[in-house]
Amino acid sequence: MNQTKSHTVGMEDIVRAHHVLKEVVRRTPLQLDPTLSAKYDCKVYLKREDLQVVRSFKIRGAYNMIRSLGKEELEKGIVCASAGNHAQGVAFSCNALGIQGKIFMPSTTPNQKIKQVKRFGGSSVEVILTGDTYDDAFAEAMKACNEGGMTFIHPFDDPKIVAGNGTIAMEIMESLDTPADYVFVTIGGGGLVSGVGTYLKAMSPETKLIGVEPSGAASMSEAIQRKQVVTLDTIDKFVDGAAVKRVGDLNYEISSRLLDDIVKVPEGKACTTILELYNDSAIVVEPAGALPVSALDMYRDEIRGKTVVCIISGGNNDIDRMQEMKERSLIYEGLKHYFLINFPQRAGALREFLEQVLGPNDDIARFEYTKKHNKENGPALVGIELSDKEDYQGLIERMEAKGIPYTELNRDLNLFNLLI
Repeated sequence: MNQTKSHTVGMEDIVRAHHVLKEVVRRTPLQLDPTLSAKYDCKVYLKREDLQVVRSFKIRGAYNMIRSLGKEELEKGIVCASAGNHAQGVAFSCNALGIQGKIFMPSTTPNQKIKQVKRFGGSSVEVILTGDTYDDAFAEAMKACNEGGMTFIHPFDDPKIVAGNGTIAMEIMESLDTPADYVFVTIGGGGLVSGVGTYLKAMSPETKLIGVEPSGAASMSEAIQRKQVVTLDTIDKFVDGAAVKRVGDLNYEISSRLLDDIVKVPEGKACTTILELYNDSAIVVEPAGALPVSALDMYRDEIRGKTVVCIISGGNNDIDRMQEMKERSLIYEGLKHYFLINFPQRAGALREFLEQVLGPNDDIARFEYTKKHNKENGPALVGIELSDKEDYQGLIERMEAKGIPYTELNRDLNLFNLLI
């Protein structure tokens, strides 16, 4: 069921969606963040979609789409494929409207997300775990649609989804006395930025719309550069809410007209932002939701003295991932380095390394021999945490002065992924 070829999205669609969504959607706060405002010398507002009823914006598009279906379509039921927030939005909508839905999720989906979908959907949804990837789940979902005549609810490439998402911009405009100078929006499949952009540019053409993608999954950047939608061969799936190989056709068509710029944020930088938002403001945000705030560093000079809005798209963060996020943040910030070190084969070599090579504020965060037997013939894997990234050069100089052979794993992605 693909309407994207024949229908785009206009202001009237978003206004209609706004009236429909009043039934279920929370009008999330637009909060002035004093810490970020002081840091960037401007007014930074956060649109808190992490406080939405399903802890992400996805409920807006999903409910608007499902609510628009006819009686016969609703009776046959709906289907979606998702490993996260879209599944929760669809599940909630099914429960609220009293219709049946099948939600296909990869078998690799964390239990926490599966439980959330079942909790929001109750007896109205059937969760089906299949395959290892989203593509596997999608294939099974489409099979169910074809066999049972059920309607597929796309996560982003549909006019009703886009219009539902556009209601966020409507709320932002109504909450500010004067229009924002900049609005930063996460891009995954493009459903959010195309909806927000449609309303924003119609009401305030001078406002700059800045899309933000994870560096490892920059499918919209690639599409705009090539002037057509493309499918990326590989992506980094860490920023799971925005790790999409191919943006939607409708979303590309709208975004390519409305976007003023796209910023690519390294995954490690997003992790730093997650930790800072939690420590500074007690905001729990998922990686995709952190991207707009991360992008402020790249726009530091342009936004000084301006009014800026960052849409926090979701807060469904799995606590089990926090250690990995801290690790990625430390590596990105230059505070953690991994080495393969061949220690000299003599007594006291390790003690000498600790006393004469490590700096006074350096910590060994990990140490293990790469060989389980005959350890003296193999290098050791050593993780070193610095208190200041400026201490790195001194550490390297002391190792070289001592003649210690080493391989720096942070600079060798293949070895790093193999050993860390």
